[in-house]
Amino acid sequence: MDKMSDGIIEWIKNYYSFSSEAKAIIGISGGTDSSVTAALLVKALGKDRVIGVLMPCGNQHDIDVSHKLVDHLGIKYHVINIESAMKAITSTIGESLSTDPLASDVYRTNTPARLRMTTLYGICALYGGRVVNTCNLSEDFIGYSTKFGDSAGDFSVLSGFTKTEVRMIGRELGLPDIFVDKIPEDGMSGQSDEERMGFTYAVLDRYIRTGEIDDPALKEIIDRKHVANLHKLELMPAYDPGLPVVK
Repeated sequence: MDKMSDGIIEWIKNYYSFSSEAKAIIGISGGTDSSVTAALLVKALGKDRVIGVLMPCGNQHDIDVSHKLVDHLGIKYHVINIESAMKAITSTIGESLSTDPLASDVYRTNTPARLRMTTLYGICALYGGRVVNTCNLSEDFIGYSTKFGDSAGDFSVLSGFTKTEVRMIGRELGLPDIFVDKIPEDGMSGQSDEERMGFTYAVLDRYIRTGEIDDPALKEIIDRKHVANLHKLELMPAYDPGLPVVK
């Protein structure tokens, strides 16, 4: 992993070769992944081309970490609280279905993620540029992300690296420990990622890279999650009528 960040930075520069002015729009949660991604973008494009977006849903207990990151990197940022949008769509759906959408854990966790991605693309439309995906390989491998939510974006910087490796890159970049070692959480369930997954990133990352795992029961769980969530990483299936298309 030594000097791995140099290759990533060069890749980002090449990706943005289509424009010398286009911005990178990134959601800033204060977690390790968004912190490391933002730092890499600043190294590659310069701080003036990176726009951070903080998107709490009501009161976010660790929003101070997000503010510390954008201040540390010196990037422009916006704070867009999605609480009113969340309440509006929840109320409308609830009235239509005569039910309480918030009773569903899937709804509670996935809907804010999709509203956040909608927000990022709205801001991107105003600035011009591309939306950055901040998922890592560990999350993608077991589908620990929301389809069309945090799993979306125009390009991905960290999807080839496990959570353990992302932390290594963060340290290589010189990011303070508060960003690199922050306990991963979704910010909605009140639990850490590892509590919700039922295993640690250390166990998952070792399995991804070596195929080794000490607990057969955990291996079965991880394999099942991996297969069940592959659809999040694949292109949308589409019927092919076999008709000619100009290329």
